[in-house]
Amino acid sequence: MTALEAVWRIESARIVGALTRYTGGDLELAEDVAQEALAEALTSWPRDGEPANPVGWLLNTARRRAIDSFRRRAARDERYALLAAEDTDGGDGHLWDPDRIDDDVLALMFVACHPVLSPEARVALTLRTVGGLSSEEIARAFLVPVPTIQARITRAKKTIAAARVPFEIPPADERRERLGGVLSVLYVIFTEGSTATAGDSLLRTGLAYEATRLARTLAALLPGEPEVFGLIALCELTTSRFPARTTPDGDAILLEDQDRRRWDRSAIRRGLAALGQATAAGRGLGPYGLQAAIAACHAVAGSVTDTDWERIVLLYEALGRVAPSPIVDLNHAVAVAMATGPGPALLLVDELVATDRLPGSYLLPSVRGELLRRLGRTAEARAELELAARLCTNTRERTVLLAKAATLT
Repeated sequence: MTALEAVWRIESARIVGALTRYTGGDLELAEDVAQEALAEALTSWPRDGEPANPVGWLLNTARRRAIDSFRRRAARDERYALLAAEDTDGGDGHLWDPDRIDDDVLALMFVACHPVLSPEARVALTLRTVGGLSSEEIARAFLVPVPTIQARITRAKKTIAAARVPFEIPPADERRERLGGVLSVLYVIFTEGSTATAGDSLLRTGLAYEATRLARTLAALLPGEPEVFGLIALCELTTSRFPARTTPDGDAILLEDQDRRRWDRSAIRRGLAALGQATAAGRGLGPYGLQAAIAACHAVAGSVTDTDWERIVLLYEALGRVAPSPIVDLNHAVAVAMATGPGPALLLVDELVATDRLPGSYLLPSVRGELLRRLGRTAEARAELELAARLCTNTRERTVLLAKAATLT
């Protein structure tokens, strides 16, 4: 990574946030002039050398581009006249205000995750404006064409402008509700990174680590929110298993076959510490904290058989009450199978089948096939696993499912 890439990845949210405040909340203009400044730096820094203050250089360059834009839009615009007058010294002190940096980043997060945007647009805009990823990186991560990502980002910025979304941290009475939307976006980004829904790779580690970084940024800005730490704990504890989840060739390794010595103990320590912070608030764990508590049961166990499956069953039951979903119910059934046997678990899974709560998902026949295998119902198990393989769009997981089915003759 070059110096410019490092500066942009670390400071892009603060740069775009400061520019959005500077342009009166015009996120589209702020992001555009930031990209223009970045493009100019790609040319001038290798030629002239890296400036002593890289962030200030990018901010000043972007600000001049913003003023040019105001001039083009309306030469007599009062706002342009004011900004132009302020630019006489070329300094950046009024723009890069240390007392406002964190507020700028936090406001940027809330704007990028505003409810007026579609879920897909929130993810793309967050990764672009807060994460600093290029359209190409986002498209590659989600296996969609670059023009699709670019269109989503463009529409998102136009929607925010049309809806007159203010560039500000929401009032206290709205913050908790809106925070849920921000956490949801980061969770979607992380889950796609930790288990890719499609393609030839089981993991998209860059995406998972980016979501973890953004969650830690959010925690630094909102240190009193336990669910933010719950999400951090979930991210850290899940990524701790990454080194053991695939072979050198990228093939998936099931939990029971993983070499736990390869799990990242530093990530486990960070995850357990974050979970402790979420618990210490004394409000009870929310959806992310409960999932982190489940991940912690795996992280501290020496093997699958040593895992506290009874506690995991209880945690899934609590999660099902706090954030009910068919995926939670399916995972609860898996935990029941490990704690008490495949028979009771199959009853729970068959209820999901009967109510058609996971139509088209490969996960349901995958779990059902495994339970039938454990019950000795070989032919039914093979049929379920083959169905799961047909529905699965990730080639690595499909390979595992077909290999399981092939053993059932």
